[in-house]
Amino acid sequence: MLTWALRIARGPSPWRGCRRADVLRGGPISAEPRINDRIRVPEVRLVGPQGEQVGIVAIHEALKLAQESDLDLVEVAPMARPPVCKLMDYGKFKYEAAQKARESRKNQVLTVIKEMKLRPKIDPHDYATKKGHVVRFLKQGDKVKITIMFRGREQSRPELGYRLLQRLGEDVAELGFVESAPKQDGRNMIMVLAPHKNAADLKKASQSEKPAPADAALSPESPETPDTP
Repeated sequence: MLTWALRIARGPSPWRGCRRADVLRGGPISAEPRINDRIRVPEVRLVGPQGEQVGIVAIHEALKLAQESDLDLVEVAPMARPPVCKLMDYGKFKYEAAQKARESRKNQVLTVIKEMKLRPKIDPHDYATKKGHVVRFLKQGDKVKITIMFRGREQSRPELGYRLLQRLGEDVAELGFVESAPKQDGRNMIMVLAPHKNAADLKKASQSEKPAPADAALSPESPETPDTP
């Protein structure tokens, strides 16, 4: 009965609705900064909207300045003593941050690693075909992992694979370079080719080199009409 009375006197628990794991870890962590009335400290180091240093002011004064400026008071450095707060339009700030993140994701280059497998005693026709695939991958801006597969007695002749990889690297030197030198990996030998930085320009150039459409047939010139007297 006494325990029940104490619970009523204390009021609802602040951890009510939280998972036990969150409570043991110190509660759920929010990535959003505290703004305006959610900042519960007696004083803050205030920064103006243009980055000017206002100084240490009481929290109620900082909130009053934010209200008069029609801005938000945002806690930007909660671990400082006192916490650092800045006057800003928080909605506009979040929108611009989201726009920058979207642009950075758009400008990211997705690196794709293609793989091409060869045998150390590959015939010239197959080599030309495989090299054509490697050229196409490099023009697309993709990296290419070249794997030489040794079988049986070929494992005692690793120099065959090494020379083949060197030859391939020299054949495509205009489009890419050897990012990872040939190395033995069990029964295989591996080398990685990467495109040059201007691979995108090369791709655009290859697309612009398409044959121009044939000129339309010229209509025959109309016969000259004799001058009338």
